[in-house]
Amino acid sequence: MQALLGIDLGTTGVKAALFAAEDGRVLTDAFIDYPLYHPQPGWAEQQPSEWWQATLTAIQGCLERASSLGVRPSDIRGVGLSGQMHGVVLLDEQQQVLRPCIIWADQRSDAQCRWMTERVGAAQLISYVSNPALTGFTAPKLLWVRDNEPEIFARARTLLLPKDYIRYRLTGVLAMEISDAAGTCLLDVKQGTWSREVLSAIELDPSLLPPVVPADAASGSITDEVQALTGLPAGIPVAGGGADNACGAVGNGIVEPGLALLSVGTSGIVLAHATSPRVDISGPVPRVHTFNHAVPGAWYLMGVTQGAGLSLRWVRDNIGLPERALERWTGVDAYETLAREAESVPAGSEGLIFLPYLQGERTPHLDAYARGGWIGLTASHDRRHLVRSVLEGVAFSLKDCMTIIREQGLPLEQVRATGGGAKSPLWRQIIADILETELVTTNASEGPAFGAALLAGVAGGVYASVPEACARTVRIVERTAPNAALAPAYRQAYETYRALYPALKPVISKPL
Repeated sequence: MQALLGIDLGTTGVKAALFAAEDGRVLTDAFIDYPLYHPQPGWAEQQPSEWWQATLTAIQGCLERASSLGVRPSDIRGVGLSGQMHGVVLLDEQQQVLRPCIIWADQRSDAQCRWMTERVGAAQLISYVSNPALTGFTAPKLLWVRDNEPEIFARARTLLLPKDYIRYRLTGVLAMEISDAAGTCLLDVKQGTWSREVLSAIELDPSLLPPVVPADAASGSITDEVQALTGLPAGIPVAGGGADNACGAVGNGIVEPGLALLSVGTSGIVLAHATSPRVDISGPVPRVHTFNHAVPGAWYLMGVTQGAGLSLRWVRDNIGLPERALERWTGVDAYETLAREAESVPAGSEGLIFLPYLQGERTPHLDAYARGGWIGLTASHDRRHLVRSVLEGVAFSLKDCMTIIREQGLPLEQVRATGGGAKSPLWRQIIADILETELVTTNASEGPAFGAALLAGVAGGVYASVPEACARTVRIVERTAPNAALAPAYRQAYETYRALYPALKPVISKPL
């Protein structure tokens, strides 16, 4: 038996999953959640110490379950890391965390985005790092700390991203992996090195930034201390790993031209493989991101919907209260109950449109202040319509993403769906109908943790390359064809959806 361990540090919790290297089947997994803090409206923070404790617990649980299957820790050939992008973990001289991590969903750094753009120059910034300064990215958050917590910033010696902090705790190595570094707005995405021009313009000391390492190579190994805490043998290689979306792409085999990934998690993304660093130049600011892939010598274009699964969770927690209570008492899934209700509503939700801007929006609006809501509500609508319109509104936002990516000339021959939302047959069908595109799902049931494990397999010498790892382990398991009869209704509803943001921007896009 050869096994690979993938660790995915998400927004709601950490997953550790053990996979058979031979065919990618899941051997065991464990998920441990942790809190998300909102100290002020628009802020989002987490404690790295809580990530670490949850990671240890998840690894321990995974290994304990594996032992009952006869899988031994010595069978593990590598550990791979995946994680939420764009966070700011600041370490002092003794490598101690200085403050809670400001995570990707935080929207407080709009002033720093404007300052950075003016300081570098809007066109020059795109030229240097291929992306604009956005509140979701790392650099503006770091500048916010410098502007608002100067005593903490003065003590900072190292900046890490969330999963790279877990690497440090596992291996003692301070490093930042390339696909994650691409989301900092400090990396020259074309060259894969820190941008000296940007660092100089914003007066940021390069010594804060650790070395950039490849995704599929060993970046360190498990320490004796971690062996004592978890049972993982010391010396196992830990791969560079990847950003959550890059690892999700690897785990679904999006490692060659013509393939795209559509993911519906807390946020939603459409990601397309690219063999060169293409940048959207249709306007002064790119509407989609251009990042380094976890596949060496490759990139990807990505559009982002900030509030995908987040929108449905909000409905579950605030409008689906009886179902939430029922779930706690009986184990009946509240999401399934809501989906059954939504299924009885016709396509287009009888004129009700939902704008999924609960955390601002990236693609295509790049508006941290955008606010969501329902438009077209009448007395004849009920909760069923509210739920279905949320499913459709998120799908409309994903269509925005796909439309822009297609405009860049990338061939999208197959779209593979993943994430918790894509497990819903109804939501998957709605997305396929609105995109007018077949969706396929793969055996990558464990999300980015699977991609992280495949990268670990390359780093550990189990596979010769990332494409080989995918060819040996990734399989298509289901197809969802679009219903052509619904295309006219959804095209009309989408046109209404597209018209709403520009019409309502004066009243739904304001600072809190």
